[in-house]
Amino acid sequence: MGLQDKYKALVDAAQAQGVADLQVREQEGVLYIDGTASSSANKQSLWDLYETINPDFRDSDLVLNLAVAAGAEETYIVKSGDNLSKIAKKYPGLSWKDIYEANTDRIKNPDLIQPGWELKIPSK
Repeated sequence: MGLQDKYKALVDAAQAQGVADLQVREQEGVLYIDGTASSSANKQSLWDLYETINPDFRDSDLVLNLAVAAGAEETYIVKSGDNLSKIAKKYPGLSWKDIYEANTDRIKNPDLIQPGWELKIPSK
């Protein structure tokens, strides 16, 4: 099975979401997918799909380089097992406190967040 076949569902989902400037290329045993998602939620859904295809990210055969369109609101849907520190690691330059401060209207205790909550991700 080729990499294009292995990650066909991911490429199809990116196309269906209208990822701008979508580029898919295979080079030296690695599939590169580049583009700009219209929202952070769309970007996250593609990462979630990638995780279902390659659960532990062990294969090292895909580079998923997705930006979020300028001006798009960054949001993150909390999943079971998440905490603010874990979420912040997905956004370089942010700390758990940055996310907490952007969501004080929803989060009363930073140690208690609930799956399904939609959190604003501040820009840095």
